[in-house]
Amino acid sequence: MPITPVPAGAPVTTLRIAAAGDVHCGPARRDEAVAAFAALRGQADLLLLAGDLTDHGEPEEAAVVANACRGLDMPVFAVLGNHDWHADRVPALLEPLREAGVTVLEREHAICRIAGHEVGIAGAKGFVGGFAGSHLPDFGEPLLREVYREAGREADALDAGLKAIATCPLRIALLHYAPIAATLAGEPEPIWTYLGCDRLAGPITQHEPDLVLHGHAHAGTFEGRIGDVPVYNVSVPVMRQPFWVFELTLPEHPAAAVH
Repeated sequence: MPITPVPAGAPVTTLRIAAAGDVHCGPARRDEAVAAFAALRGQADLLLLAGDLTDHGEPEEAAVVANACRGLDMPVFAVLGNHDWHADRVPALLEPLREAGVTVLEREHAICRIAGHEVGIAGAKGFVGGFAGSHLPDFGEPLLREVYREAGREADALDAGLKAIATCPLRIALLHYAPIAATLAGEPEPIWTYLGCDRLAGPITQHEPDLVLHGHAHAGTFEGRIGDVPVYNVSVPVMRQPFWVFELTLPEHPAAAVH
């Protein structure tokens, strides 16, 4: 998956991005989680977690993820998912993750440097809202209209994050909910409205990040596209393995590629 055109014979850097969503960790799966994360050592340069780190959003479940990440030799970035919000204890859930060095992006962006390259990550949970033919409307009861507004806030945050990382040679959008219907194929269509929202696709279409990752749709499809932008559903049940490692090639000297 080359990110920028590289002239023949030019030196390149290959960045290895490990990703997974819906790891659903908890005390009962502590040993399994530690083994799965430990297997990434030496196999990736960056780890991205696409939400649903826990089963019910309890801090002791987040501590399992934190413990598994603690010894990794790479930066770890994550967004939260609907399961992580279930107990409504997000501040307590974030504490062990941040203590372990996991950067949780809540409608935020981050830039890290790997092998001399700046990697920009725009992170948001996303939200429900639907796709063509099944949109939740901005009409009716105040609670229903609040759902519509919440989806808008997530899309606006993604837009702001992608703007902020525009100059990075590698730009990634990290979500939990799906921005397109293509990666939901396999899930029953009547529930697609609750698995994502195409309002998230607008910022992706405008800013064209190099890679979009999401989870949430356990029975969905691995790969889709928004225009020329690749979108991957990295939910563990979809991948049928703990992590997927994307190999992305960049010019060894990014400035030399700018004309």
